[in-house]
Amino acid sequence: MAQFVDWDLAAATAGALSKSGPRVSFSEATDVVGDLRRLTDEAAGHVADYTGLRAQVAHPPVRVVDRRDWAATNIAGLREVITPLVSRLSGDKQPGALTEAIGSRLTGVQAGTVLAYLSGRVLGQYEVFSADPGQLLLVAPNIVEVERKLGADPRDFRLWVCLHEVTHRTQFTAVPWMRAYFLGEVQAFVDASSSGSEHLVERLRRGVATLSDAVRDPESRTSVLDIVQTPAQRAVLDRLTALMTLLEGHAEFVMDGVGPQVIPSVERIRASFNRRREAGNPLEKAIRRLLGVDVKMRQYAEGRKFVHGVVERVGMDGFNSIFNSPLTLPRLSELGDPDAWVARVHGPAGTFPAAG
Repeated sequence: MAQFVDWDLAAATAGALSKSGPRVSFSEATDVVGDLRRLTDEAAGHVADYTGLRAQVAHPPVRVVDRRDWAATNIAGLREVITPLVSRLSGDKQPGALTEAIGSRLTGVQAGTVLAYLSGRVLGQYEVFSADPGQLLLVAPNIVEVERKLGADPRDFRLWVCLHEVTHRTQFTAVPWMRAYFLGEVQAFVDASSSGSEHLVERLRRGVATLSDAVRDPESRTSVLDIVQTPAQRAVLDRLTALMTLLEGHAEFVMDGVGPQVIPSVERIRASFNRRREAGNPLEKAIRRLLGVDVKMRQYAEGRKFVHGVVERVGMDGFNSIFNSPLTLPRLSELGDPDAWVARVHGPAGTFPAAG
């Protein structure tokens, strides 16, 4: 089987490069884990009541992880998805000896470097690659580190984070087709290559290298879009961009809607976090630049504005019809024009379609 990434080396690299978290005693660490688990359950009730969305499929309990565990989980998930895709594209042909010896190992080191960097930045994640319907992860060291830097009330900040991440879990468990749709789009992106499997694998490797270079060199001006060469791939990327903008914006909208009711210091937390995000968060700046969407798309702000606009026009139940099927998801052009989505899905008079 063709080996695109030396996954074992990627895991070892991520583990070696992942920094330790803030200093906490064993008792403090135990309290943080218990607190995050409890607040996840509390957030789930708030999200369900506010959105009207409830899980339609069973899901595992939240996992509170450290940075190494987060990286290892994501490597395992990526391995589950990418290895079969590359194998299918290559027809299970074995790569040349030099490619096997150097290419996959180099990509493994690069992938491990990127994940080690991200492991120190991510507060939480709904990880969908490794299992159905997915797994909610909360990265305890990062949450504690950020709440200390912001001077935030620990209970308030932790619940605020949980509201965002639980909303993502709700999106995938209340909409059972969402995970398959997302993974199908990832496969469609690979299928859309018209240059042959060997060239695609090399472009994917260059994409990983681009991310790795950006971690080491914040001034890098290269873009992952360099690997997107066909109109079909760009069409898939537009759909994925629209989907991720919707999901992030929806989570931000729910945080802002629920927060004032249950988090006394939410205004201070939001203001402090936004200043941190805008002024000094290298992760988001790098991702926006590398994906080439820094100008046309800012997922949190654009998505939140879109969701707010739709809810304002047709209410929460009307908004929730966005999850009826892939056909009711917003198009990229509609994210800046809620009226266009409402007219397409609800009709010119804003009438409700039959649920499906």
